[in-house]
Amino acid sequence: MPYALLADLVVVTHFAFVLFVALGSLAAWWRPAIAWIHLPCLAWGVVTIVTGAICPLTPLEVDLRLAAGQAPDSGTFIAHYIEPVLYPPGLTRVQQVAIGIVLGGINAGAYGALWWRRARR
Repeated sequence: MPYALLADLVVVTHFAFVLFVALGSLAAWWRPAIAWIHLPCLAWGVVTIVTGAICPLTPLEVDLRLAAGQAPDSGTFIAHYIEPVLYPPGLTRVQQVAIGIVLGGINAGAYGALWWRRARR
């Protein structure tokens, strides 16, 4: 499999993981067992965002792009449309921490509501 295709696959996987971290608590309303997978992913996502850590998928994608002979920000569809969502230009450290706090708060609220709904039954 060519390195460029693998790099695109890593970006799509990364994007799907970010969506799951952001919205997984809603999926837990549909299937509560999803919480067992989502909560560790949420913790990873919030800690990564708040601490400014780099997700291992990011350097993997860069290495694959370089192995394919591409610049890390190649002109592919994924680089043009998906990567700016994952890595918005001009994102400050304060904004990044705020995103992590809001992300944790929204999911805590969703899980709290789910717990309350189940406790009422």
